[in-house]
Amino acid sequence: MSSAFSLAVKPCVAGSNGGKSWRRRGGARAEVGVAPKKGASTQKVPELSKQGIPHTDLHVREIVERQSDDKKSAMLDLCQKPRFHPMFLEEAYDKCRNICAEYAKTFYLGTLLMTEERQKAIWAIYVWCRRTDELVDGPNASYMSSAVLDRWEERLHDIFDGRPYDILDAALTHTIHNFPLDIKPFRDMIEGMRMDTKIFRYANFQELYLYCYYVAGTVGLMTVPVMGIAPESHVSTQSIYNSALNLGIGNQLTNILRDVGEDSLRGRVYLPQDELGQFGLCDGDIFSRKVSDRWRDFMKQQITRARFYFNQAEEGASQLDKASRWPVWASLLLYRKILDAIEENDYDNLTKRAYVGRTKKLLMLPLAYSRAQSATHLRLLGIKLLGF
Repeated sequence: MSSAFSLAVKPCVAGSNGGKSWRRRGGARAEVGVAPKKGASTQKVPELSKQGIPHTDLHVREIVERQSDDKKSAMLDLCQKPRFHPMFLEEAYDKCRNICAEYAKTFYLGTLLMTEERQKAIWAIYVWCRRTDELVDGPNASYMSSAVLDRWEERLHDIFDGRPYDILDAALTHTIHNFPLDIKPFRDMIEGMRMDTKIFRYANFQELYLYCYYVAGTVGLMTVPVMGIAPESHVSTQSIYNSALNLGIGNQLTNILRDVGEDSLRGRVYLPQDELGQFGLCDGDIFSRKVSDRWRDFMKQQITRARFYFNQAEEGASQLDKASRWPVWASLLLYRKILDAIEENDYDNLTKRAYVGRTKKLLMLPLAYSRAQSATHLRLLGIKLLGF
């Protein structure tokens, strides 16, 4: 999964619509829709909307304000900061680091330039997000229920109240009291997991965007206070948060495009139904696993939209604290490479999974580092030229 880092949650368990029973992965049956009639004349390829849900509707501004309230954070630190033995904390963060290094290798390497305090905080957030995702997409997903997610949310509140349940929770509790993190993005991610237990079709892009926000855009909102904003930044804090959210949206859209074939085997389609119809496609075309010219045209537009969100994320990535930019740029470049791989596979994401090999990932790290560093030089040059 990923947003401000490569943590975008992979689409998981299908739910139900219209009163149909909830289907587990592996036991799902494909529901094949009927494609609209195909005209004989050649039509112009539709251009898909890139407009998601206004950030005001997601209450992003309120999150930014709460996470930027230094006075409130100082008061919280004095009044509620839990006391942990140093050796216990060291073990807690070591466990988080090991999990991050095992499951998010490229991103983990990118965190190594960050300050120690920020490294630990990012690892703790990563682990919580991963554990949340695994509730519906992990080895124990067969035991998933709304009650499980309700208990997980109660446990989240305990973490924020200084009452961690286990050693991994303790790392996040300590992080919350070191950085001004708001609980809403964490709660919103849990809401995304609830969507995955109820919904397995999305009528339009606005519905899909909301899902992407819940499961991946939230990560960007969680991590900006930890990454830090460059002292010399000349853009608004809100703009930087918007960029972080956009990175998460782009990452999740890319995950969806990469995994179309795998998801179809479980009877799940994470592509807007109305857009499929615009291209003369339907679920049946996906389940047939045949790549047609219509499918290629459709995929080209889907990839264009994902790239749009990555482009929107670049400005914010360049405004983060210099030591924190490397993992963010690594995420940007990695996920763009996945889109490139889909194109290289001739848009066949029905029978093939776009893959970026380990060698390419490692070669990408120096490029990400270069982009992260050059962003500072270009910005400072621009400020000088403008006379500021």
